[in-house]
Amino acid sequence: MIRPFHPADHAAVVALIVGIQRGEFGIAITAEDQPDLANIPDFYQRGGGGFWVAEAGGLVVGTIALKDFGGGQAALRKMFVAPAARGRAAGTAAALLATLLGHARAHGLTDIYLGTIERLHAAHRFYAKHGFAPIAAETLPAQFPRMAVDTHFYHHALPGRSAGN
Repeated sequence: MIRPFHPADHAAVVALIVGIQRGEFGIAITAEDQPDLANIPDFYQRGGGGFWVAEAGGLVVGTIALKDFGGGQAALRKMFVAPAARGRAAGTAAALLATLLGHARAHGLTDIYLGTIERLHAAHRFYAKHGFAPIAAETLPAQFPRMAVDTHFYHHALPGRSAGN
């Protein structure tokens, strides 16, 4: 089940995200290094933004966030899925992304951008399969909330819209 983030989810969300970042990706990062996690409602759930969790068996098994940065543009952030909830059969990542894109369209957003790191090849394939095109860092909007670790960037124009319109 995909649903909006509630403050009661905070500890489970942080544990999932930081656990994957550190344990699986080997990134030396803490929750304190990510101020957006300290106040998810104020950082993400404003304007056309949002933050959703995937829940299975009463546990948070996935997250995805949309940061509205103005001008009909937003950044996809914090997409994490627990290993047991991954894959086409589980459908967790696809359901999270579908929820985010539906919300973006409903709120009049026109362009979604994201950044990721080199070694996440499965993520690169997932984004390409779902309509995200690779773009050069130099073409990102000036307001895009770029993370220092990101090296690969993608753009998705919502149907019937084009970048900058």
